[in-house]
Amino acid sequence: MAVNAARPAVSGRGGAFQAVLSRILQHSDVALAVGLMVILAMMVIPLPPAVLDVLISLNIAMAVTILLMSMYAKEPLEFSVFPSLLLVVTLFRLALNVSSTRLILLHADAGEVIRAFGQFVVGGNYVIGVVVFLILTVIQFVVITNGAGRVAEVAARFTLDAMPGKQMSIDADLNAGLITEDEARRRRRAIEEEADFYGAMDGASKFVKGDAIAGIVIVLVNIFGGFAVGMLQQGLTLQESLRTFTLLTVGDGLVSQIPALLISTATGIIITRTASEQTLGHDMFRQLVSNPKALFVVSGMVAALGVVPGLPHVPFFIIAAGTAGVAFFLRQSLKEQAALAVVEASERAKEEASSVDSVVQLLPLDPMEIEIGYGLIPLVDEDQPGNLLNRITMIRRQVALELGIVVPTIRIRDNLQLSPNTYVVKLRGIEIGRGELLANHWLAMNAGLAEGELDGIPTTEPAFGLPATWITAAQKERAEMQGYTVVDPPSVVATHLSELIKRHAPNILSRQDVQSLLNTLKADYPAVVEELVPNLLTLGDVQKVLQNLLAERISVRDLVTICETLASYARYTKDPEMLTEYVRQALSRSISAQHKDAQNVIRVMTLNPALEQLLANALQQSEQGMNIVLEPGLSQRILQATARQMEAMAAAGHMPVLLCSARIRRAFKKLVERALPNLTVLSFSEISQDVEVQSVAVVDIDEG
Repeated sequence: MAVNAARPAVSGRGGAFQAVLSRILQHSDVALAVGLMVILAMMVIPLPPAVLDVLISLNIAMAVTILLMSMYAKEPLEFSVFPSLLLVVTLFRLALNVSSTRLILLHADAGEVIRAFGQFVVGGNYVIGVVVFLILTVIQFVVITNGAGRVAEVAARFTLDAMPGKQMSIDADLNAGLITEDEARRRRRAIEEEADFYGAMDGASKFVKGDAIAGIVIVLVNIFGGFAVGMLQQGLTLQESLRTFTLLTVGDGLVSQIPALLISTATGIIITRTASEQTLGHDMFRQLVSNPKALFVVSGMVAALGVVPGLPHVPFFIIAAGTAGVAFFLRQSLKEQAALAVVEASERAKEEASSVDSVVQLLPLDPMEIEIGYGLIPLVDEDQPGNLLNRITMIRRQVALELGIVVPTIRIRDNLQLSPNTYVVKLRGIEIGRGELLANHWLAMNAGLAEGELDGIPTTEPAFGLPATWITAAQKERAEMQGYTVVDPPSVVATHLSELIKRHAPNILSRQDVQSLLNTLKADYPAVVEELVPNLLTLGDVQKVLQNLLAERISVRDLVTICETLASYARYTKDPEMLTEYVRQALSRSISAQHKDAQNVIRVMTLNPALEQLLANALQQSEQGMNIVLEPGLSQRILQATARQMEAMAAAGHMPVLLCSARIRRAFKKLVERALPNLTVLSFSEISQDVEVQSVAVVDIDEG
């Protein structure tokens, strides 16, 4: 019964202690403010020797605690409060020095702790005490403090210099989809905290150096002040005054310098600590004994010293035997670990080989991605205005407005296998375009109005294959004055990417994309979508019609008109090509607006009536749709005649547009699209009634 009755009492005391501790933590800011006020009061208000003993013991305990916390921290940021804590502890130690100095000079007594350090630690010999104190001060000031201060300065500088690279690495991982937005935000915050920490440590190390200097000055003041007080006020002889006040002063100095040495050591450990998953002791032991060969060599060298005449044999042989034993057991352990690793790797390989998931994870492809060489990494820096990431966002918006489709997320990855200045655009893992850039140059292109030559690096503009020149920033203004079109590297990539997206829009548009477009349309026009899919057409049929439109750069943004037209004609035909022609006619206003000029005129070339009749007679239906079947020689003459008229229209400043009957429009486009991909072919029914048509050329195979 007595035992059972005691348990609630113990639990109650523990609960009360936890409650008090919790209350202190909740008001830790108030406790810190009160503690600072107490430290400042210690410099003014005399303290009894007993109180001073407690505070000196607390100072030693705090120093040991800080040292151990620095050793157990796995990375510097785990002890990020260290710079501020160092200032508080230094101030506390200086306040103790002031209090102890007051007691030493007034009463020749500074408590039991200081007397014990003066008598026991240095054996009551003030000469030895002074020497020990000076050695500790030299170790702290010259070795640890200077080294820690230099490391803190270099670490702060390197941390600030490495920030842009770390930020770019985070942005690259985010764009590659390797991390989430929250993880990227957390990493950026960690980089900022790391820079702040090392900057603060650079300044905090000066406190340690100043504390060491202050300790020397305080000892000298206490010794000479003690002489004066002992001989002039207390009537002591020179020998008595020297012995009494020197021992007390040395004891006070040792009491201060030992905790200061511990905190200086903690400062060096924190600054030199690199991020690790283990504590400092674990990492040091693991790395020191990681190579048994080195330990065997050390054992042999120590044993050799043991047989040198005049040197003691036993200590060297003991150390040599111990080192050899550690090396032997370490080598055996490494062999067992290697054998175990081979077995585990073999089992893991068998599991991965038989696992379907391990293979399935390799299958997905990004819809679109850009691979860049390491020389172009600055182009994706978010801190740079007009960077490539912002340009890609603008391109996706522009394509959505112009073509009516949503371009999937475009990943940007660095590829060390590429040359430094090369970029590659891929569509579902297949390269569709590449180019080369000079990151710190500008691309100057002659649109036909420029005068004079430019000194630079000749190249070819990647989007349209035009001759161009890379020039420096100093030449930019002069090139513009000469009439050259000058663009920066991100604009070059953006233009190329935009052109590739428009060119490959049919391949970009997947069935899932079509479903997303229909779902969006269904929110406002449910009747149209429900009538069309799946009652009249499948999702694949709608996708094919939209791809046919995009292949000739017809916007599918007016999805209402497209779906209503498909619903009207899908009852009579399921042929995607015929349905595409019906949709094009329904989009006549959009098509006309795309090709008319400021005077509301569309300038076109037409086919000679005889040639058009010849082509109509050559129409044949096949599995690939309606095609024009001609002998190769005649087809070549038609292509050459069409190319001549295209060149004439381009020379006159007009976009090459050919106007023909609706019957042969699609078939004629198939005939010429491989050789003349930039030719726009329209039918008469695709021209809006409020637009004027002007024929500026006629394609005739009898010419020339």
